Amino acid sequence: MVKLDRIYTRGGDGGETSLGDGSRVPKHDIRIAAIGAIEEANAAIGVARVHMTPAHTYDPMVERIQNDLFDVGADLCVPDPAGDRLRIHPAQVKRLEAEIDAMNAGLQPLTSFVLPGGTNAAAHLHLARTILRRAEQHVVALNARDGVNDALLQYVNRASDHLFVLCRTLNAEHGDVLWRPGANRA
Repeated sequence: MVKLDRIYTRGGDGGETSLGDGSRVPKHDIRIAAIGAIEEANAAIGVARVHMTPAHTYDPMVERIQNDLFDVGADLCVPDPAGDRLRIHPAQVKRLEAEIDAMNAGLQPLTSFVLPGGTNAAAHLHLARTILRRAEQHVVALNARDGVNDALLQYVNRASDHLFVLCRTLNAEHGDVLWRPGANRA
């Protein structure tokens, strides 16, 4: 378990931070960028949840994703992907895929790209989805340099897909707002 009894340590004042194995890295390291983007996506998801009623059908799924994103951060903060630490598990990826398939079954096929927006919750989830795509870029770069857990790579990719399908589901009552290529040309 995590126990935080002191929030500031002054250990990062020189531009470095500690990883989960105790090693130190510069705060501009790609690993820290990946962790930061995951945290940013989680915060955006938290804002989206404010716009969902507590009893909303999809809120438990979104809460699980938020919890899983902390697992992603825990996985990323220990450099050795084969080490005996908390790691994203393939079952977490499979759960996302099953939820995506279940939501997508009730949606009309897309005929164009979707413009981000719609309900307040969906608009914030679109933002979280794009932040996850940036996080994925950092994770892929980190994987090329150091290697990461394969399930982690899959999870971050599926999580952004999940949020996309969830946005469409939340907006289904009013329909998707679709991109109209060249619609505003003079």
